[in-house]
Amino acid sequence: SLTSDFRYLVLSVGGCVLAVFTMRLYSVLLFIPVFVFILLLSFAPCSVHNWVFGIQMLWQTFWHLFVQYREYCSREPVSIRLFLALSSLMLLTQRITSLSMDLQEKRVMITFNASSKRKLCETLLPLMSYLLSFTTLLGGPLCSYGQFMSFIQGISHKPPPNTLGVVFLQLMQVLLLEVIRFCLVCFIKHNVPDPSCAALCDILWVWALGLVLRIQYYSHWRISECLNNAAGFGFCENSSGDQSGLSDGDFWTTEASSRMSVFSRRWNNTTALWLRRLVYRRCKHFPLLMTFGFSLWWHGLHFGHFVGFSTWAATVTADYHVHKYLHPKLSSPWRRVLYNCLGWINTQMIVTCVVLAVEFRNMSGVRLLSVTPIAIYFLVLPKTSAIVVFR
Repeated sequence: SLTSDFRYLVLSVGGCVLAVFTMRLYSVLLFIPVFVFILLLSFAPCSVHNWVFGIQMLWQTFWHLFVQYREYCSREPVSIRLFLALSSLMLLTQRITSLSMDLQEKRVMITFNASSKRKLCETLLPLMSYLLSFTTLLGGPLCSYGQFMSFIQGISHKPPPNTLGVVFLQLMQVLLLEVIRFCLVCFIKHNVPDPSCAALCDILWVWALGLVLRIQYYSHWRISECLNNAAGFGFCENSSGDQSGLSDGDFWTTEASSRMSVFSRRWNNTTALWLRRLVYRRCKHFPLLMTFGFSLWWHGLHFGHFVGFSTWAATVTADYHVHKYLHPKLSSPWRRVLYNCLGWINTQMIVTCVVLAVEFRNMSGVRLLSVTPIAIYFLVLPKTSAIVVFR
């Protein structure tokens, strides 16, 4: 069987090769912050979080603003390799800050012993493999450093059972998602919105477009999960192949959410947990607003991001208040069913508006929403739902 050190080496070298192959020169966007993090870690392992957080976010923000300058000011095409590097840099920020929080909270202890090359390699190799592992470099999901170490040690002691069967099942789920997306794309192409068309047609068209964009995320997350499972990650030691949280979201569970707050927790699950730990639990004032504000900063500060995340924050806040007021009044089963159905429709409309604004990034997404009734639909529906249920 392979040793833990060899597995660490394969993961880190594979990640470096994958970064250079896919990003070419832009791979330095990843290598430089990793080098800076290790340098800071060697000098001040206990107080590294504040320094790492500031440097990492400034580095990431610089490249986000550089992309905006190329797109909107100089009107020059941006290389797809740069976009890929930026996406990987955002995931690297998650892993670096997650580890720095572990160090700050003393969940993990990392010490560099320069007197022995063997001990130095034993410290650096797991660290490099965690930060640059080819299994999470391009798509996540996020796991803690301690969880990553336990996965490696668990593989060495007890290989995960039926890995091939789990991966095959997940690939079938990806295929099903792509079939659904193909059908929705055909619907979108053959039913372009027309000013003379009924409002319901426009709403269905925009909803289908938003669902197509979301399915791309679900497929990407599932493929990333497949890659991690194929490498032996994501299995509990005491189970027979059950996964242990290495998932960013399940299509059926997430899309069945009837509340915006529930959808927000399920969507991009590991990122939501990271934001909760990094921002929400540490903010004494307006934690929800600060969390969505930081998510806006982390995503790149585009105009569509401002619109999308501010709408998301407002609707989640409204959801908490509305649910707190209405839920005690759901005395009969039919009211609960009707409330959940109308809540699901409302959630789908809001999510569609948010996704289109965020994905288009500029004014085009807002213009698309402004010419269809869906932009005001989610403002009217909560009041209508309350009137219908409690009249």
